[in-house]
Amino acid sequence: MSSPPAAPAPRWPLILLRTTATALALLALLQTMLAGSFLNGTYDSLKDHEGTAMVLATLVVVQLAVAVAVRWPGRGPLWPLWTTAVLAVAVIGQIAAGYARSLGVHVTLGVLLVSGVLFGLAGAWRLPLPARSERYEAGPDGSGRLPRPGGPLKVSK
Repeated sequence: MSSPPAAPAPRWPLILLRTTATALALLALLQTMLAGSFLNGTYDSLKDHEGTAMVLATLVVVQLAVAVAVRWPGRGPLWPLWTTAVLAVAVIGQIAAGYARSLGVHVTLGVLLVSGVLFGLAGAWRLPLPARSERYEAGPDGSGRLPRPGGPLKVSK
Protein backbone atom coordinates (compact mmCIF):
# COMPACT_ATOMS: atom_id res chain seq x y z
CA MET A 1 0.00 0.00 0.00
CA SER A 2 1.44 3.35 -0.98
CA SER A 3 0.70 6.71 0.52
CA PRO A 4 -1.29 9.25 -1.49
CA PRO A 5 0.74 11.82 -3.40
CA ALA A 6 1.63 14.91 -1.44
CA ALA A 7 -0.36 18.01 -2.21
CA PRO A 8 1.62 20.72 -3.97
CA ALA A 9 3.03 23.40 -1.73
CA PRO A 10 0.92 26.55 -1.66
CA ARG A 11 2.29 29.68 -3.34
CA TRP A 12 0.75 32.30 -1.05
CA PRO A 13 3.15 31.87 1.92
CA LEU A 14 6.18 32.47 -0.29
CA ILE A 15 4.52 35.45 -1.94
CA LEU A 16 3.77 36.88 1.50
CA LEU A 17 7.37 36.21 2.56
CA ARG A 18 8.62 38.15 -0.46
CA THR A 19 6.23 40.98 0.35
CA THR A 20 7.20 41.27 4.01
CA ALA A 21 10.92 40.91 3.23
CA THR A 22 10.68 43.70 0.66
CA ALA A 23 8.79 45.96 3.06
CA LEU A 24 11.34 45.22 5.82
CA ALA A 25 14.19 46.12 3.49
CA LEU A 26 12.55 49.41 2.55
CA LEU A 27 11.92 50.25 6.20
CA ALA A 28 15.50 49.34 7.15
CA LEU A 29 16.87 51.60 4.43
CA LEU A 30 14.51 54.37 5.56
CA GLN A 31 15.89 53.93 9.08
CA THR A 32 19.44 54.53 7.85
CA MET A 33 18.34 57.69 6.04
CA LEU A 34 16.52 58.98 9.13
CA ALA A 35 19.54 58.24 11.34
CA GLY A 36 21.79 60.10 8.89
CA SER A 37 19.40 63.01 8.82
CA PHE A 38 19.45 63.15 12.62
CA LEU A 39 23.25 63.08 12.64
CA ASN A 40 23.26 65.93 10.11
CA GLY A 41 21.35 68.08 12.56
CA THR A 42 17.70 67.55 11.62
CA TYR A 43 16.62 66.64 15.13
CA ASP A 44 12.96 66.18 14.20
CA SER A 45 13.93 63.06 12.23
CA LEU A 46 14.68 61.28 15.53
CA LYS A 47 10.94 61.01 16.21
CA ASP A 48 10.42 59.58 12.71
CA HIS A 49 13.29 57.14 13.36
CA GLU A 50 11.51 55.97 16.50
CA GLY A 51 8.15 55.58 14.74
CA THR A 52 9.69 53.68 11.85
CA ALA A 53 11.39 51.37 14.36
CA MET A 54 8.01 50.48 15.83
CA VAL A 55 6.57 49.76 12.38
CA LEU A 56 9.63 47.67 11.54
CA ALA A 57 9.28 45.70 14.80
CA THR A 58 5.63 45.02 14.04
CA LEU A 59 6.47 43.89 10.53
CA VAL A 60 9.15 41.51 11.83
CA VAL A 61 6.49 39.85 14.00
CA VAL A 62 4.21 39.59 10.96
CA GLN A 63 7.07 38.07 8.96
CA LEU A 64 7.64 35.58 11.78
CA ALA A 65 4.04 34.41 11.36
CA VAL A 66 4.54 34.25 7.59
CA ALA A 67 7.72 32.19 8.06
CA VAL A 68 5.71 29.73 10.16
CA ALA A 69 3.19 29.52 7.30
CA VAL A 70 6.04 28.85 4.86
CA ARG A 71 7.38 26.02 7.01
CA TRP A 72 4.35 24.66 8.85
CA PRO A 73 3.00 22.07 6.41
CA GLY A 74 6.57 20.78 6.12
CA ARG A 75 6.83 21.95 2.56
CA GLY A 76 8.96 25.06 2.84
CA PRO A 77 12.54 25.61 3.96
CA LEU A 78 13.41 26.16 7.61
CA TRP A 79 15.79 29.10 7.19
CA PRO A 80 13.11 31.86 6.93
CA LEU A 81 11.79 30.83 10.34
CA TRP A 82 15.05 30.90 12.25
CA THR A 83 16.45 33.95 10.46
CA THR A 84 13.27 35.92 11.15
CA ALA A 85 13.42 34.83 14.80
CA VAL A 86 17.02 36.14 14.97
CA LEU A 87 15.90 39.38 13.31
CA ALA A 88 13.09 39.74 15.87
CA VAL A 89 15.57 39.41 18.75
CA ALA A 90 17.94 41.85 17.04
CA VAL A 91 15.16 44.42 16.54
CA ILE A 92 14.22 44.19 20.22
CA GLY A 93 17.89 44.67 21.17
CA GLN A 94 18.18 47.54 18.73
CA ILE A 95 15.17 49.34 20.17
CA ALA A 96 16.44 48.77 23.72
CA ALA A 97 19.90 50.10 22.83
CA GLY A 98 18.35 53.16 21.20
CA TYR A 99 16.24 54.02 24.22
CA ALA A 100 19.24 53.42 26.50
CA ARG A 101 21.23 55.83 24.30
CA SER A 102 23.93 53.21 23.93
CA LEU A 103 25.01 54.54 20.55
CA GLY A 104 27.98 52.23 20.03
CA VAL A 105 25.76 49.16 20.37
CA HIS A 106 22.87 50.81 18.54
CA VAL A 107 24.88 51.77 15.45
CA THR A 108 26.77 48.47 15.28
CA LEU A 109 23.62 46.41 15.72
CA GLY A 110 21.86 48.63 13.18
CA VAL A 111 24.46 47.86 10.53
CA LEU A 112 24.17 44.14 11.26
CA LEU A 113 20.39 44.35 11.26
CA VAL A 114 20.21 46.09 7.88
CA SER A 115 22.63 43.50 6.47
CA GLY A 116 20.51 40.66 7.82
CA VAL A 117 17.33 42.16 6.42
CA LEU A 118 18.93 42.55 2.97
CA PHE A 119 20.24 38.97 3.02
CA GLY A 120 16.75 37.81 3.98
CA LEU A 121 15.32 39.81 1.09
CA ALA A 122 17.71 38.17 -1.38
CA GLY A 123 16.93 34.74 0.04
CA ALA A 124 13.18 35.27 -0.12
CA TRP A 125 13.34 36.24 -3.77
CA ARG A 126 15.63 33.31 -4.61
CA LEU A 127 13.12 30.75 -3.30
CA PRO A 128 11.34 29.25 -6.30
CA LEU A 129 7.58 29.51 -6.26
CA PRO A 130 5.72 26.21 -6.60
CA ALA A 131 3.94 25.65 -9.88
CA ARG A 132 0.42 26.99 -10.16
CA SER A 133 -2.38 24.50 -9.87
CA GLU A 134 -3.79 23.07 -13.09
CA ARG A 135 -6.88 25.26 -13.07
CA TYR A 136 -4.69 28.34 -13.63
CA GLU A 137 -2.26 26.87 -16.14
CA ALA A 138 -4.30 27.15 -19.31
CA GLY A 139 -6.94 29.52 -20.50
CA PRO A 140 -10.05 28.37 -22.34
CA ASP A 141 -8.07 28.02 -25.57
CA GLY A 142 -5.17 26.19 -23.86
CA SER A 143 -2.74 29.07 -24.41
CA GLY A 144 -2.20 29.97 -20.76
CA ARG A 145 -3.51 33.49 -21.36
CA LEU A 146 -6.72 35.01 -20.11
CA PRO A 147 -9.43 35.59 -22.71
CA ARG A 148 -9.90 39.07 -24.09
CA PRO A 149 -12.99 40.88 -22.74
CA GLY A 150 -14.78 40.96 -26.09
CA GLY A 151 -13.77 37.45 -27.09
CA PRO A 152 -10.89 36.46 -29.33
CA LEU A 153 -9.41 39.20 -31.46
CA LYS A 154 -9.76 38.42 -35.15
CA VAL A 155 -7.25 39.96 -37.52
CA SER A 156 -8.15 40.06 -41.18
CA LYS A 157 -5.54 40.07 -43.91
